[in-house]
Amino acid sequence: MIFEFFGAKKKAVIAMAHIGALPGSPQYDKDGGLDKLIADVLADIEKLQAGGVDAIMFGNENDRPYVKKAPVEGIAAMTAVVQALKPEIKVPFGVNYLWDPEASVAIGSVTGASFVREIFTGVFASDMGVWAPDCATPARLRANLGAKDMKLLFNINAEFAHPLDQRPIALRAKSAVFSSMADAILVSGLITGQPADQSDLKTVCEAIEEVPVFANTGVNIDNVTDVMSVADGCIIGTHFKVDGDTWNPVDQDRVSRFMDKVATLR
Repeated sequence: MIFEFFGAKKKAVIAMAHIGALPGSPQYDKDGGLDKLIADVLADIEKLQAGGVDAIMFGNENDRPYVKKAPVEGIAAMTAVVQALKPEIKVPFGVNYLWDPEASVAIGSVTGASFVREIFTGVFASDMGVWAPDCATPARLRANLGAKDMKLLFNINAEFAHPLDQRPIALRAKSAVFSSMADAILVSGLITGQPADQSDLKTVCEAIEEVPVFANTGVNIDNVTDVMSVADGCIIGTHFKVDGDTWNPVDQDRVSRFMDKVATLR
């Protein structure tokens, strides 16, 4: 069993529900406001669920340039969007506020998310400068908010960044599980939409037995067989979009074809 909320599924697919740019971000649509944000992501959620995904994760990928500390208006807006859409969600859901672990845990806790994803450990040279998250603070926040059952998914090799920690990736993964109590380990490519290195994914999967391991980026219908041969599941956004473009709406046919392929691998 991966997590209880996935039931008996041996391979799980978490699909991204990309929210439009939030208030305070350069691309925020002030005329459309929160109503447009909610309507647009609802359309994507309906297609993802009709296509048969196992879970949905809300993300603020449109908030470029990204920040390491979420602004209060962004936290408020994302919470409002997630809460407004909860009645329409028929599968487990999660939250990821890029790139703030505390914001992700706070939003996930108050909205009743089953999981959150973030960079919780490590030190990175990144597009946002030197990146050194503090895992203890969001972990304690989860406990203090009474959300101990909400899973923390640790992305251990951040997109848009290079690790300054030169330990082998398998050791970094094992360390995150042992010292920071990761509930799952995620292995990513260099940027959004780019596959994780298959050898890295395989190495981590072989090293980690205590918690699930997911491919975090770049999974598509052509490589999903290789990914699922070693990983417990994947998180997928770009491949489900029209023309495979991260910034486009979800294409339900692409979702259905992918999930039909996954069904043959389970």
